Amino acid sequence: MLVAAAVCPLTPLVVLGMPDLRSACHTAIATLRDARPDALIVVGGAPANRAYDGDAAGSLRPWGPELAAGRGEPVLPLSLTVARLLLGAHGPDAFQSVAWAAPAEDCAKLGEQLADRADRVALLVMADGSACLSPKAPGKYDDAAGPCNDRIAQALAGGDPAPLAALDPEEADRLWVSGRSAFQVLAGAADGRDYEGRLLMETAPFGVGYLVGTWTV
Repeated sequence: MLVAAAVCPLTPLVVLGMPDLRSACHTAIATLRDARPDALIVVGGAPANRAYDGDAAGSLRPWGPELAAGRGEPVLPLSLTVARLLLGAHGPDAFQSVAWAAPAEDCAKLGEQLADRADRVALLVMADGSACLSPKAPGKYDDAAGPCNDRIAQALAGGDPAPLAALDPEEADRLWVSGRSAFQVLAGAADGRDYEGRLLMETAPFGVGYLVGTWTV
C-alpha cells in the first residue's frame, strides 16, 4: 500500500543551484522517511522501463558536472540520478524508470505493482510539469500549458490522483510535460485513494513547471 509520496523536479538544477527548490525537495523527502515505509522506491521518466537496485549509481557527467552517487558504474538515467543525489547517504530500496511514452494504462499498472511491493510503500516521484510556460521556455509557448500545469499542481495540493490519471499523453507530449508517465505511475500506486496533499513549492523560472509536493495517508 502507498502510505506516502513525494514529487520533486528531475532537473539537475535541483542539485546544482536553486537552493530554495532543493530545500523544498529535502523537506518532501523527510516526509517520506517520517512515514516509516517498508520500502522507499524512486520513480522517474526515461527512454524505457527498467528496474534498478537501490545502490545503483548515477552521474551528471554526461551533462557536464562531475557529480555522482551510488555504487559501481553509473547506470541510472537523469531523473533517477537527480533523485540519488538528493537522497544523499540514505539511498532507496529500489529505482524504477518508466518510459516517457508509456501508455497511461501501463503506467497505472506499474504503479499498482510498486505499491504491492510491501505493506508500507513510499514513492519519490521525479517529474517536471510543462516546459511550454513562457516564450523563453525550452518548448514552444502554448496557451494550454498554464492550465495543464495548474491541474497537476492542484492534484498534488489536494492529494487527488484522478487528475494525474486523466492526463492525456498526446497533450502532455505537445506541452512537453516530461513527468506525465511518472505522474501516472503515482496515480496507479494511489489506487483511487485520496491523500493529504501539500504543495511545498511551485515555480517556473525558465518556463518549465517545477513542482514539489507530498502525499500522506
